Amino acid sequence: MSKTIFISGGARSGKSRLAEKLAESFGEPLCYIATGEARDGEMAERIANHRQKRGNAWQTVEEPLQLLEAIREANGCYQAILVDCITLWITNLLFHHDAVEPVLVEVKALAELLHALKTPLILVSNEVGMGIVPENALARSFRDLAGQANQILAEAADEAYITISGIPLKLK
Repeated sequence: MSKTIFISGGARSGKSRLAEKLAESFGEPLCYIATGEARDGEMAERIANHRQKRGNAWQTVEEPLQLLEAIREANGCYQAILVDCITLWITNLLFHHDAVEPVLVEVKALAELLHALKTPLILVSNEVGMGIVPENALARSFRDLAGQANQILAEAADEAYITISGIPLKLK
């Protein structure tokens, strides 16, 4: 069994930077599993900038839906695997399944997979429940789902952090 680290925080809180730093501490080569998709020009530019910034030590795998399979394929091939981010993954799954329950099944399967990995895994997720109550049912459902997913994965992880204003706070 290998170490799993869960990192959450708000948008632009420094969670991805912390995740990359922790992953790099395991040595090279590194695997970056990206769950976001370039659906417009601005997102494509962000993705290109992030790839360039990470450099050659990182192999990027783009996988918006089949995250467990991507982790299984990378397991044992790298010094660490970083998934960025869980929130986009559950968004993709929610739109794919059009229901919350199948998404939670996948999140629970991911939590179970953590204990079988040989390679350290770092999971990044957004903390979306600290703001106002959303005005529509879909947004409220997503907020609740993201909160449940974060709780499941943070509990299953060996370490958990939250980042605020670029400062990490170790929760466990």
